[in-house]
Amino acid sequence: MPLNPPAWRCRVDNAAMGREDKEFWVAQLRHHLGRAKALRGAAGAEPEDAADRLRLRAWQADRLAATYRDLLDSGRYHDAARFFLTDLYGPKDFSERDHEVERILPTLSATLPASGIRTIALAIEVDALSEELDAAMVAELRRAHAISEITGKAYAEAYRRCGRREHRELQLRLIGEIGEALAALVRKPLIHAALRVMRAPARLAGLAELHAFLEHGYNAFHRMGDPGEFLAAITTREETILRQLFDGVARPYDIAPRQSG
Repeated sequence: MPLNPPAWRCRVDNAAMGREDKEFWVAQLRHHLGRAKALRGAAGAEPEDAADRLRLRAWQADRLAATYRDLLDSGRYHDAARFFLTDLYGPKDFSERDHEVERILPTLSATLPASGIRTIALAIEVDALSEELDAAMVAELRRAHAISEITGKAYAEAYRRCGRREHRELQLRLIGEIGEALAALVRKPLIHAALRVMRAPARLAGLAELHAFLEHGYNAFHRMGDPGEFLAAITTREETILRQLFDGVARPYDIAPRQSG
């Protein structure tokens, strides 16, 4: 049973985001930037820790690519699927993007609308939560001596031992909220022009990663059109996988050992 959304999330149902909403999302953004930075620092403190984290994330990236192969092969959904699997929910190191956000947070809060700040804040919350969950998975896989060659069976067992079902459900809910936030940004015509005009200045200012994240997400959702079917596919499949993993299903949906060679 999905958790009820926290009370603060209900605020985003109000179509008109005023100054209080903007201040709220700036505070959320600052909080999750700090969390993500601290968790990444801990995960990369030792070369072995960093290598194990990358090994887990590579396996998870292969799993996601297998689960969403049809969307990646679709002319309509390819760009949105690629954005979700690389810029949002994949093995990519987001430390440079987050560093850029931290560096220009006062400027972002002064120039971006609340909806834009909310989109970035949600993405960085997913980043921080994923770092936390991945650290727990690495610890469990190490305990089982399964980190050097991860298999679907070892991954599923470690997933169950970690528990944290509420955090997993929150992670999935955040992914859906980011999709909805990007769909809302696409409906703002001035955003597209602003992103295009700011591409070169952002690169010169050392903000290439942040600009690329926003532009990739906007362009992917703009090309896709109505995102309903796409977001429903992700939600349905990930909910199925989550439930089957926690229920101990012998062969969870689309959880396969990483292929070598």
